[in-house]
Amino acid sequence: MPEAALADVKILDLMWAIAGPAATRMLADYGAVIVRVESPKHTDICRTIMPFHELPPESESAVLFHNMNAGKRMLTLDLGTPAGREVLLDLVRWADVVTEAYSAGTMQAMGLDYEALRAVNPSLIMLSTCLMGQTGPLARYAGFGNLAHSITGFGALCGWPDRAPAGPFGAYTDYIAPRFSAAVILAALDHRRRTGEGQFIDLAQAEASLHFLAPAILDYTVNGRIRSAHGNADDEAAPHGVYPAAGDDRWIAIAVHDDAQFAGLASVLGDEGLTRDPRFASGAARRANVAALDAAITAWTAVRDAHAAEAALQAAGVPAAVVAGSAELCADPQLIHREHVRRLAHPTYGTTPVENARSLLSRTPAVVAGDAPTLGRDNYEVLAAILGYDDDRISELVAAGALG
Repeated sequence: MPEAALADVKILDLMWAIAGPAATRMLADYGAVIVRVESPKHTDICRTIMPFHELPPESESAVLFHNMNAGKRMLTLDLGTPAGREVLLDLVRWADVVTEAYSAGTMQAMGLDYEALRAVNPSLIMLSTCLMGQTGPLARYAGFGNLAHSITGFGALCGWPDRAPAGPFGAYTDYIAPRFSAAVILAALDHRRRTGEGQFIDLAQAEASLHFLAPAILDYTVNGRIRSAHGNADDEAAPHGVYPAAGDDRWIAIAVHDDAQFAGLASVLGDEGLTRDPRFASGAARRANVAALDAAITAWTAVRDAHAAEAALQAAGVPAAVVAGSAELCADPQLIHREHVRRLAHPTYGTTPVENARSLLSRTPAVVAGDAPTLGRDNYEVLAAILGYDDDRISELVAAGALG
């Protein structure tokens, strides 16, 4: 195998939850050596979120935690002890990058902000990522991605006009911000390679996600229009929705963007007259009469297998896809071909599933390898192999309560 693309990058990861660890997980896939520090006293919330290998859950049974931290060296370290802080500062000296995802001001309160760490490692790159950023009137606004998607306006755009806002599912911004965090770390590393300069990166997860609202923001800025929730309706496409298929809780999504696609839909429905109906003669007309159109589509899809309907519609050039559940995704031939789900060895459950890297590099392919990331799994490797501590020093750390 060729050398990994990021094999010479060393990262001290003080992240937690999803928005932080997901970014460093992306870098681990391409060979970055990442030491993930976990507290022996405060449980990472990802260890408490489904799915679990068993119920009631154990601390090592959370698959989400495995997925966010695959490929990292796991070190338990109590930063509340003097000995633990000494270890941390040694890791700062070792690292190219330090990443943290605490609430704004937490690292400064601990005496571990960028200025303090740069005194130890002058060329250090440090990323701090939290909900609203390190400065400003909302800097102390702490929370998770479900709060970020609400305060930035996503929640008001998801749902139906006659109901309370539904919001996008889950901690939405937690799955957007990591892509920016990973990219900006790479940019900072490139800058340091060319100039020798480290730098501090303040990444607000809410701000990083706002570009997905660009059309709504632009529409208000230019036209003064305020977008509102309108279910599955689309400003351009019609029909545009999710329709019932035969069976229990089976659905198919259909989106028609132009006259050619609508002609294909009419052909599959067996009703060529739809294309001559003045109610559906144009995109604007179809949007104005979408209820009648949805009824005609539902009558056809409701008695058909979702996959058969998908195949027929796609063959006619109509954008359509089965609404897949978890079981179907795991059996999806495309995802299987791309090896989207990998299995890591787990000391209790045999194996645990994690997602593969999102992109395939031909010259320096990603490698998701190793065992499941369990609490303190790599304490000895980090302390002995990376920091060069001897057995006596490690024993002293254990006696001081610095390790988990």
